[in-house]
Amino acid sequence: MLEILGALGVLAGLSSWWAGWLNGLVWSPGRVRLLLANLGRGSEGPLTDRFRIVLCWLEGDKNGKNTKYVAQAFTSVEGVELVRSCRCVEASGAAEDWREAVRKKARSVLEDWDADLALVGLVKQPGEALSLWFVPGSGGEGTLSRGDRPYELASATLGSDFRHDLLAELAAEALVALAPLASTEARGRVLQKGLGEITEKLVSLLDNSNGGQPDEWRGRVQLLIGNARATLGEREPGTARLKQAVATYRVALPDLARDRLPREWAAAQNGLGIALATLGEREPGTESLEQSVVAYSAALEERTRERVPLEWASTLSNLGGALWALGAREADRVRLEAAVAAYYATFEVDTRRTAPLDWAGTQHNLGAVLLTLGQREANAERLRESAAAYRAALEERTRDRVPLDWARTQTGLGASLSTLGELEDGAESLEQAIAAFRAALREFTYEHAPLDWARTQNNLGNALSLLGSRQGRSECLAASIRAYVAALKVLTRDRVPLEWAMTQNNLGNALAMLGGIAEGTDSLEAAVGAYRAALLERTRERVPLDWAATQNNLGDTLGLLARRKGSAELLEEAVGAYRAALEERTRERVPHAWEATRASLDLTLDLLRKAEV
Repeated sequence: MLEILGALGVLAGLSSWWAGWLNGLVWSPGRVRLLLANLGRGSEGPLTDRFRIVLCWLEGDKNGKNTKYVAQAFTSVEGVELVRSCRCVEASGAAEDWREAVRKKARSVLEDWDADLALVGLVKQPGEALSLWFVPGSGGEGTLSRGDRPYELASATLGSDFRHDLLAELAAEALVALAPLASTEARGRVLQKGLGEITEKLVSLLDNSNGGQPDEWRGRVQLLIGNARATLGEREPGTARLKQAVATYRVALPDLARDRLPREWAAAQNGLGIALATLGEREPGTESLEQSVVAYSAALEERTRERVPLEWASTLSNLGGALWALGAREADRVRLEAAVAAYYATFEVDTRRTAPLDWAGTQHNLGAVLLTLGQREANAERLRESAAAYRAALEERTRDRVPLDWARTQTGLGASLSTLGELEDGAESLEQAIAAFRAALREFTYEHAPLDWARTQNNLGNALSLLGSRQGRSECLAASIRAYVAALKVLTRDRVPLEWAMTQNNLGNALAMLGGIAEGTDSLEAAVGAYRAALLERTRERVPLDWAATQNNLGDTLGLLARRKGSAELLEEAVGAYRAALEERTRERVPHAWEATRASLDLTLDLLRKAEV
């Protein structure tokens, strides 16, 4: 079976993980979700190098001191152009009236200043302190898309007690929130530089407090440091920064006492879960992933549906992601089904009407876990459900609104259709998969999103390879080989060893298929080389079922090469590869795969006996 890169993946950047991340920021868990993925300028190309933020003057701010601090926090982010404009908003009455007042002001300033994001000061009642609200633009048109909402940075309320050290905290908040916007290598470098600097400032702030601040303050600053380190760890290779983040969250938790600061405590548990889950994706074994499940479950003790429904849904979605990663790694159907149940449960709160982009993100993730189940079980119905979930997500994840998320969901849809095409007769699903992957490549370009580009090239190669094999079309197989070779320019062994190995395995499959319909042995021998390269990283200890799959593919190709060359020695090598595969492909664990490998082994043993007579 050809293997999909990116569509399953936590590594591919699933939106609900970011939504959950922003949902857990220290100052107002569940409300500081900036939706900065919407800041793209339509479908014309990648984001520009700079983006514009409007900061309304904070009325009642004596001498403009507080406005100055907030402005410095945002202009400390390289690539931000800050425009200070009009007076703040006054509103009274119900919370919805406040939101509408902010929305009205934001529409005006976004249009007047051609801005991407509005930071609006709000006086809820005359004489009260000011609160900060973030409102995203929509493609530079100055109007809010359906479902886009203002988000209050509630605990950063400004007044006479505004602290100078809030500057560093606001800057950290802004940088973490900007992470989804760093869609190019240049923006990624800006983010890493800024986050590195602000993390040092926060650590210095903590060290210089000399124990003179209350535990709650220390806990909040530690939580910000954890958020910054985990965001850096998400974007950097390796695990060192993620381990730092995990340690920081664990230091913060005792200071964020659950009985005094239940929401901050839950935010720290949620952040810890995200860092552990990301760490678990990069490490062998399941320890970190299992600990992430524990952290999310703890957060849900405070983030209940009745008390904070949006936070409950976001953390539950994150829990679903961890269960999915565990289930995929262990081939554990129970965990995968639990992930499906968690995602479906979130729809009870994060409905399409109240939170369309969150709803779409969860639909995307649901599609991904159903894809995993469909692949493990060779279940066409699961795969159709997966494709339906991805298509539902695309109703809200449009290219003009969230171009990168649109491309990710196109990739997921292509993966479901490609896998379904493996099980079905005909070419319809495969052709639709190819169209979906090619659509994704309109946003995932080599220059601006190299990893996503490479993963999508791999997936496109899969669909082309299957179509070429089914229809005996050598031009499709040649195109698939070109796609895999292109992917390997980015998916290198030293950078992403397991993805490199997966792509080598897929390249071997395409070469083997081409060798099956072409004369000679060149393509088959190249396929054997690709499989053996894959096994350098795809070891039994690290990824047992993937190791077994490549051993099976190697056995198939050695058997065909042996028959073409009349070589008993190659048949013996094929037997060895099949027997190795069956050490992990057991009848109890993966019955369909076991049956196929067992049949291939019996056939090869029969051929070997005849060759020896």
